Amino acid sequence: MTQLMRSWVDSANTAKTDFPLNNLPYGAFHVAGDDLHAGVAIGDQILDVTALEEAGLLDLPAKAVFARGTWNDFMALGADVWRSFRTYLTATLAEGSAEQTTLQTHLVPMADATLELPFTVTEFTDFYAGRHHAFNVGSLFRDPANALPPNWLHIPIGYNGRASSVVVSGTDVTRPNGQLKAPDAEMPVFAPSKRFDLELEMGAIVGRPSKGRVSVQEADDMIFGYVLLNDWSARDIQAWEYQPLGPFQAKATATTISPWIVTKDALEPFRASTPPREKELLPYLQEPGPMLYDIDLEVALAPEGKPETILSRTNYNVMYYSAAQQLTHHTTSGCPMRVGDLLGSGTISGPEKENRGSLLELSWGGQEPLTLDTGETRTFLEDGDTLTLRGAAKGDGYKIGFGDCAGTLRPAPAID
Repeated sequence: MTQLMRSWVDSANTAKTDFPLNNLPYGAFHVAGDDLHAGVAIGDQILDVTALEEAGLLDLPAKAVFARGTWNDFMALGADVWRSFRTYLTATLAEGSAEQTTLQTHLVPMADATLELPFTVTEFTDFYAGRHHAFNVGSLFRDPANALPPNWLHIPIGYNGRASSVVVSGTDVTRPNGQLKAPDAEMPVFAPSKRFDLELEMGAIVGRPSKGRVSVQEADDMIFGYVLLNDWSARDIQAWEYQPLGPFQAKATATTISPWIVTKDALEPFRASTPPREKELLPYLQEPGPMLYDIDLEVALAPEGKPETILSRTNYNVMYYSAAQQLTHHTTSGCPMRVGDLLGSGTISGPEKENRGSLLELSWGGQEPLTLDTGETRTFLEDGDTLTLRGAAKGDGYKIGFGDCAGTLRPAPAID
C-alpha cells in the first residue's frame, strides 16, 4: 500500500483530509459570482486550472480546454493526456517543488468557493448490480427463494435515466408528486410521494467515446473517474408505474453526485475483485483482473436543525458487477457511449442490516422503523431531512475521499 505523498500545501499532509496529494480530484467552482472555473482539490484549497491555462502555464494539445469550467473537453483529449496532466500536478504540488511560488497565486480557499457539477452529463444509465440489494428487494416483494430474477446472475440489469436531473451535492431536492395507488384502492390518486428514499451508489464517468462493442478491459480504460451518487427514489410511485417497462417518474426527481471526480489513477492502489460467481458469466463479461475498488461508504441522515445519525456503512467492493462490466454490456447492442456519460452502480448494500444502502431495505419496506440518535423514527424520508453520502479509500496514513454527496428534501409543490 502506498503512503501519504507530502505537498507544500500544508492542509494536504494530514490523515483527516479527503484530498491529499495522492488524490487530486477534479471539480468546478466559482467565487462570489465569477465565471465557472475548473479546479483541483488539494487539502483545503482548490488549484484554479482555468487560471493556470489562461496564464499559459499548462502544456495541453488544445486551446481553451478549461474555458467552460468543466472537464468534458479535457476528458476528450484522451488517456495519455490524462496521465501526463496528473503527473504534472503531482510534481508541481509536491513538497520541494520549484513551482510553489507560481502556483500559490492560483490557489483558492475551498471555504470561499461554490462547487458546481464538475462535468456536463450527456447521458445517465442506472444499474441494479448489487447482489445484496437485489436479494433484499426481491425478498420484500417476492418469495425469498425466487428473490433474484432469472437473468440477474447472468447480466448487469439497468435502465436509461435522466441526465437533466443530475445535480451537484448541496442542491435541495423537492419531494415529487405522482400517481399513487394503494393495493386495495380501485383508482390511483395524484399526491406527494409518501415513500421517498435514497440509494447509496457510485457513479462511473465515461471519458472516451465508443463505437461498437468494447471488451471489459477496453471499458475500464474508457472510465475517467468516479463520484458518489444518490439516486433518489419514490418507492410508491415506482410500485404503481414500473410494470411492464420499469422505473420512470419514480427515478426522475433528482440524482445527486459528489462535487469531485476521483480519477481512476488515484484509486489504482485500491483495486478489488468482484465476488465469486454463482453462475459462470458469458465470456464477454469475464474480467481480466480486479475491476472494483475497496472504498468505505456511509449514509447519514440529519432531521432539520438536528444532528445526524449514521444509518449505514458498507463498501463498494461488495458489488456483483463492476462499472467496466456494466459499460461493456451497455455497448453490446452497438450503443455508442459518449464523453460525459454517467453510469450509476446500483444500490450498494452489504450482507448485514447495518450495511443496507436504502431505507426500503433498512426499514424493511416500512415494517421496521429506524430510531435515530435524536429519538425520532424513520421508515422513509421526511421533509427537511438532509441525506449525506461519504466515501473514501483508506491508505497508509491517508485517504482518497470524494467530498460529501448531500441533499435536503423539501416539501412537494402544491397540487392545483
